[in-house]
Amino acid sequence: MATAYKFEFAPRFRRGAFGWKSTVPIQRIKEALVEIKGIAKKEPVLAAEGAVLFLEKLAPAIAQVDSSSGSIGSAVNRAIETLVPIIAKAGVARAVREKWLERLWDALQEDDMPYLEYLGEFWGDLCATPEIASKWADYLSPTLKTMWDHCASSGEYGYFKGTSACLSALYAAGSHDELLALIAKSEYRYKSWHNRVWGAKALATAGKHVEAIQYAQDTKGLNAPLTAISAFCEGVLLDTGFVDEAYARYAVKATYATTNLATFKAIVKKYPNMPKETILRDLVASQPGQEGKWFAAAKDAGVFHLAIELANRSPSDPRTLIRAAKDYAVELPEFALAAGMTALRGIANGWGYEITGIDVLDAYAAVMTAAGAAGVDESAIKADVRSLIAASTSGGQFVDRMLSRQLTN
Repeated sequence: MATAYKFEFAPRFRRGAFGWKSTVPIQRIKEALVEIKGIAKKEPVLAAEGAVLFLEKLAPAIAQVDSSSGSIGSAVNRAIETLVPIIAKAGVARAVREKWLERLWDALQEDDMPYLEYLGEFWGDLCATPEIASKWADYLSPTLKTMWDHCASSGEYGYFKGTSACLSALYAAGSHDELLALIAKSEYRYKSWHNRVWGAKALATAGKHVEAIQYAQDTKGLNAPLTAISAFCEGVLLDTGFVDEAYARYAVKATYATTNLATFKAIVKKYPNMPKETILRDLVASQPGQEGKWFAAAKDAGVFHLAIELANRSPSDPRTLIRAAKDYAVELPEFALAAGMTALRGIANGWGYEITGIDVLDAYAAVMTAAGAAGVDESAIKADVRSLIAASTSGGQFVDRMLSRQLTN
């Protein structure tokens, strides 16, 4: 069936099919993933065959695409993460799987960018059984051992495309002592977490949790990925039930997301029994001078008093404050009033980027709505606004000009 089926993505991924721009190939990658995942729901073996075919064709097709922004590389990595489980879980005879692995190995070796390098990290998963993983480890480890021995004696640098695949296969095969001994050969210059993560995983899998954490910690140094190392150590402690120790030692260091709010949510998810305010205060303490940037996280957590406290300790985005003031003007008027006034004070002191007159008017309108809901006298609010304008350092005249009519009525 796999040979008879015509995958829609296949003709689109001819060698050199895409030019310099990355928009179209990224879209085509997404379409291919949708097709393969759709097939996997009913015919997992056919989907796995499609995944192997896609990975074979991918690198030659995008060889000319500009990779400087990192967007095409990220798309490829996401594709690999999506397709590896489909290939790994497919129930096929050993001969079929070994053929798939040979095809993927050829694709990996022929990729010069290298776009498919990440695939090596999952080689043990792709092998699916310890027996196949052991076979690949036996095939790859002599080359890697010879290279590292030569580098150690000569002081030269060596590179082998199968390094990650070899270490992954040794781990999947359960050859943990051999894996640790091989990694030790790589440390003729420095300790690389990219290699040592496999040794740390091997120790943890063997139940040597203290040794695994120490092994990981020993990797720390110049240019070491401290977040990844901390995340590994945190995971070991969480898996063994040492939740409090995991939080105290690694939670903040191990968690990084694109925004402060996302970082906060990620830690909350890992530690659901930890008070949200405690998590927030620990995160804030980890970034002194950046307190205001945690306003949104505190608001989202429902810790409103802390949100206002943070917004007044260091600059916070006025538009974020204005949205909060508008959203809570009726539901929580005291909080909304404080957020709106902080926004106006921030604008008057030069906070924010490309702030417009509309922003000032929106902040003032939210403040007045909240004041009405809270039963605060309108004249008192106007007096407070005049005071913050008078005390401003840079943008007071702008705020005064935008609100001149409102403040004189």
